[in-house]
Amino acid sequence: MRAILLGGGLSLILSLLGTRYAIRVLSARGYGQEIREDGPTTHQTKRGTPTMGGIVIILATVIGYFFAKIVTGNTPSASALLLLFLFVGMGTVGFLDDFIKIYKQRNLGLRSKAKMIGQTVIALVFAGLALSPWLEDDRGQTPASRHLSFIRDLDQWTLPVVVVMLLIWLFVTGFSNAVNLTDGLDGLAAGSAMMVFGAYTIVNIWQNNQWCGQENINYGRCYEVRDPLDLAIIAAAITGACFGFLWWNASPAQIFMGDTGSLSLGERWPASRS
Repeated sequence: MRAILLGGGLSLILSLLGTRYAIRVLSARGYGQEIREDGPTTHQTKRGTPTMGGIVIILATVIGYFFAKIVTGNTPSASALLLLFLFVGMGTVGFLDDFIKIYKQRNLGLRSKAKMIGQTVIALVFAGLALSPWLEDDRGQTPASRHLSFIRDLDQWTLPVVVVMLLIWLFVTGFSNAVNLTDGLDGLAAGSAMMVFGAYTIVNIWQNNQWCGQENINYGRCYEVRDPLDLAIIAAAITGACFGFLWWNASPAQIFMGDTGSLSLGERWPASRS
């Protein structure tokens, strides 16, 4: 629990202060949002607002997580490192998209095919590693499950690896693009993500308390998951980072997260065992 509070608290502070600094730096360099000419006239006033603020969310989350692990003296788990890889990887694709928009001074960044290729490569690498037997723990659990799950894993519904990888690809690309498409109103994506990842924090804490991996489990059924407490730390760190960013992103927004933030937040972790 201390690691969760440390990760969430530090990422909140880093995001709150870092976003203010990012606004100053991005404004000075002229890295502002481009608006579609055929869009609503009310959105034209947003032209030039600093964008790529998602960089702050990503950095605050990663630093917050590793700070919590260092202070508590625990080693990062494979599940957490894979999730951070997916988080940063999707953010990198979004950053390239944002940077091209700014560099070319138009509201078109990466071509749709190039963006999809980038998302697909990252999603499939994540899926392959998450299902890899090399990353099994001492109980034989991989970071991602091959079992069909609604509330608990259904052992009789074990899916082929290829099918699971395709599902992970569908979830990762689908959710990341969905958040990117809906991120239009000031504070919409950051506010929604903050509540969603806050809920994930509670879910992971609950699963950790009923985790089959604990020693001396002496009650009925338990959750056959992998590293739930570590995922709770990341969820708390993202929650804190989004809250700090929202302070500057609420209407009227002084900065936008851009594709850098929306793609990274949209990936969620549908493929993780939690």
